[in-house]
Amino acid sequence: MKKYLLSAIAVLSLGALSPVVAQTPSDAIMMKQRELCFALVYDHGSWDQYWEGAYLRSNQTVATLTRQMVMPMVAIGVLDKLNLLVGVPYVKTESSEPNGGKFQGAQGFQDLSVAVKYEMLNKQLGKGKLAVLGTGGYATPITNYLSDYRPYSIGNGTNEFSLRGITQYKLDKGLYARAAVAYLFRGQTKAERDYYYNNGSFYTAWMDVPDAWEVNGVIGIWMLENSLKLEVSYYGLKSTGGDDVRPYNAAQPTNNVQFDQLEFSGQWYIKQVKGVGVLAYYNQVVNGRNWGKFSSFGVGGTYQFKI
Repeated sequence: MKKYLLSAIAVLSLGALSPVVAQTPSDAIMMKQRELCFALVYDHGSWDQYWEGAYLRSNQTVATLTRQMVMPMVAIGVLDKLNLLVGVPYVKTESSEPNGGKFQGAQGFQDLSVAVKYEMLNKQLGKGKLAVLGTGGYATPITNYLSDYRPYSIGNGTNEFSLRGITQYKLDKGLYARAAVAYLFRGQTKAERDYYYNNGSFYTAWMDVPDAWEVNGVIGIWMLENSLKLEVSYYGLKSTGGDDVRPYNAAQPTNNVQFDQLEFSGQWYIKQVKGVGVLAYYNQVVNGRNWGKFSSFGVGGTYQFKI
């Protein structure tokens, strides 16, 4: 399974101050200096079909794979134009299979992720504001989980650096559009075997995890005096290399993972309870390669204050 830090950031949220808003490495939200926000999000996803290369098939051995995640996050306004975001997800996977047995899933803390977001431009342009931002991120495993235990593994087990560019145009009346593009630099992960096949034989436990491109497009609107935010978004990931899952074989970290995902999300600022916000989302993978046809939903809350 893909490293969940940056695949989930489009739906996980950190709040800003007055009103509570989603603050992730891929959005255009910035908190002011000395503003601090905590967020806790629960995500539940599952699939009963997956792409073996480009071929969509069912896996009667796994049946339905379920992935649950609890994601605590914090966002800090270091400066007005510089924010720090930190997250540590706890992930659990399991499956049901039709013959009365059950495979052992996996669970544990996955990767510590740190991201720094800088606002380069925010100016009035016509009837709205144009914002340009950049984000740099780093993620590293904090537990010794089994990265090659697919599809149950909770992460890629490798260090990951990311660079992201973000552009948003927001009308004064609340409607906005945003685009973000990121490149993920990945390294190697160590498997629990000393031989594997990746378009050729490799007599080593070290596997190369392919780099990847991420693309995120969002159309959203703020309503009810900026207390309710609704978004429709597209998220896509495409590895720069790697191999396909071979017929009747398990996936592995070297695979060329690609997928397209659509999502609807909402966030509500509770004016009666200062600093508190709630959020919910649903997403569906609609196309892929060497990836599960996931559908996921999530709920969460945010609390922010000034220090």
